[in-house]
Amino acid sequence: METIAARVLHRPTAVHGYLPEGPRALAPGRLAWLTIQCGAQSLRGALHTLTTGRGENRTWDLPGRPGFVFATNREGVFLLGMDRSIGLYDTQSRRFTALVEDLDAHTTGTIVNDAVLCAHGLVFGMKDTAFRDKKAGLWFLRRRDLRLFPLRADQLCSNGKVVRELPGGKLELFDIDSPTRVVVRYVLDVESGALSPGTVALDLREERGVPDGMVLVPGTDQVVIEPAASGRAMQWSLRTGERVREFVTPGAAQVTCPQWLPTHSGVQLVLTTAAEHLTAARLAQQPNAGCLFVAAAPFATVPPAPIWTC
Repeated sequence: METIAARVLHRPTAVHGYLPEGPRALAPGRLAWLTIQCGAQSLRGALHTLTTGRGENRTWDLPGRPGFVFATNREGVFLLGMDRSIGLYDTQSRRFTALVEDLDAHTTGTIVNDAVLCAHGLVFGMKDTAFRDKKAGLWFLRRRDLRLFPLRADQLCSNGKVVRELPGGKLELFDIDSPTRVVVRYVLDVESGALSPGTVALDLREERGVPDGMVLVPGTDQVVIEPAASGRAMQWSLRTGERVREFVTPGAAQVTCPQWLPTHSGVQLVLTTAAEHLTAARLAQQPNAGCLFVAAAPFATVPPAPIWTC
């Protein structure tokens, strides 16, 4: 199996390196990323944009805890999942305008977590902030009419997601509820919002670390998944279950989320890491915890990142 060592791309401040996640490509060499929360007791996070060639990172403090971010067709405006709402955040006015509110109204103690965007809309999940009860929702927000469909209401920490379009207005959805340590395959009917019974696509229960973020390797049946707390991201075949390669993050054990970033010199894999819950002693052993890492991708091009049309 091939092993690729990633290098530090960006070193955030301690506050913003507590829990980085959700990198999204905006343009060649430019990406958005999130700080989910700015410390163990914080109820707020931040949005960042990083221009890699210049090392320029801009930050907007947010009024809540974000779970995901996507670019839109309006410059400086992002689709943001935050706390129990989804809306548009304008970086110029620093205002958040909700499109959907009161998510997971069937329960309490959950907030937005990971999501995947496609032409038909947004599939996103929630997490129980206490990591105790299987009560978090999995949802589909249809783009054309902003109709919200509940898909599941029994997840604990809904994380990495991949969708592929199927014939007949259906989506193939691969989803991770992290504590289960499996990748589950579903078929989602866009018209009815109905979700098929799930089948296990990838069993990671024998692996070290709990699966977190996930991204599709373009043009293949392979995905990159980050087993959090293992200091690496793994590339797997969804068809055979074979582990193809690994990307290691020296000095940072808690890898959280992967994303492909086109640059003028080729495609790179961006990996976020976290300093969440690390004691001073463990931080001394992991000097790069909270950094964003980058490694050369094993292919030359990547499709344009999807955007939300306002």
